[in-house]
Amino acid sequence: MHARARRSARAYALALSASLALLAAQLVRNGGAPDLPAVLLLAVSCALAGFVAGGLMTRRKLERLHAGILQAQDGTFDPVEPPALDHPDLAGLYEEYNRTMAVLGGMFAFVEDCQRRFLNEHDKLNVVVQGLPLALLGVDDNVHVNIANRQAEMLFGMTGNQLIGASLFEILDLNDTERDALRDAFLYKHAVRNRVINITAGGAERWLTVNLSFITEREADMAAIITLLDITDYKRLQESAYNREKLVAMGQLAAGVAHELNTPLGNMSGYAQLLVDSAKDPARLANYASIIKEEAHRCSRIIHNLLNFARKEHCYGDRCEVNTLVRDIVDAFISCRLRQSEITVKCELDPDNPVAEGGCGELEIVLTNLLINAIQALEGVEQPQIVVRSGADGTAMVWISVEDNGPGIPPEARNRVFDPFFTTKDVGDGSGLGLSISLAMLARRGGTIRLDNGFEKGARFVVRCPTSRKSVPAHADSE
Repeated sequence: MHARARRSARAYALALSASLALLAAQLVRNGGAPDLPAVLLLAVSCALAGFVAGGLMTRRKLERLHAGILQAQDGTFDPVEPPALDHPDLAGLYEEYNRTMAVLGGMFAFVEDCQRRFLNEHDKLNVVVQGLPLALLGVDDNVHVNIANRQAEMLFGMTGNQLIGASLFEILDLNDTERDALRDAFLYKHAVRNRVINITAGGAERWLTVNLSFITEREADMAAIITLLDITDYKRLQESAYNREKLVAMGQLAAGVAHELNTPLGNMSGYAQLLVDSAKDPARLANYASIIKEEAHRCSRIIHNLLNFARKEHCYGDRCEVNTLVRDIVDAFISCRLRQSEITVKCELDPDNPVAEGGCGELEIVLTNLLINAIQALEGVEQPQIVVRSGADGTAMVWISVEDNGPGIPPEARNRVFDPFFTTKDVGDGSGLGLSISLAMLARRGGTIRLDNGFEKGARFVVRCPTSRKSVPAHADSE
């Protein structure tokens, strides 16, 4: 009798174990969301089949276990208090059932907690995405939109349903260059950072900065997030500010054009008088006439540069041989002002003959201003000297320095030397526009000018300009 009871209990245990195995399998398949009624009924069916097979267990001894299974179908995994049992195997069955319910209860509690946390994080992320001050689009492997926030709807004048499923390249009305760049970014999985594009969105022209990031690094997965920041108002404000600044600069240039023209016009006047006085000397006549012609060309270049600045013209093909420019300007000054003031000029030029990008007209104005300032600073100085140097900073920039051994610039004035109309000269000796105009001209061509505060033997100004990509033979300057 006991042997048959043990066999019956084992059959029931095997049936229950099989049903629990099926339950675990369904947990894996459904990702933690099993069909509890179906699985538990299966467990009961298997268990009852074991009872029938054993043929010895009574329904009364299993009523509590059956009630516990019905509660488990409703999601309650409470332990079952076994009845008074006279068989240890049946008592062990109740014990195993209670342990199994405890494990399942903990498992389902964990799954529910994970689901709750996931939904909370999802809600938080959605609030963040919808509250972003820029448009956000998510795209799938086929570059179709699968996420769109409110800013994207406002930017493109489309509802979320219209955006979802649409092709990114249909939404972004790009020109051929921008379209190819974006296609290459997806093709080679290259992130895009702050690329400015111009599109028509919502029936209006818009300027946007684009950022593209891929969600995964797998080559087959093209899912990505795109953010679009509307900078149209900023671009308009920038253009407006530029126009105002240009008007201010034009006013400064218009006021300073007389300052720039005074030197060549004064030279022309002086040599014209010498021309009249040397009417009987053909050699002098030719020399003075040539100088007057060169000074007239200088006046023309000054006006030409003023007009170029006003018209916002760019000449990308021009270049300037720095050493040749320095020699021409120094020779012109030596022929006129430097010889009279007995100032020594030394030229220490780079033998590699650096070449600056852009024409020589603006650089000529800058160097002329620096030489005039140096000459005026050297009045009353014993053994006055000016040193002009040239060189290159690698392959990016060329530089020219002009230094004098005068008294230098007072420390309290060094931060203001480039301010318009600021001057340390006596009234009538300067307009205070030379350095400010020079700074504006160099900035337009990507260059700079600065006062070398570390130079203590006078004053030194350093001019830097982008180098030209075109090379010049080292012997070109000497031909």
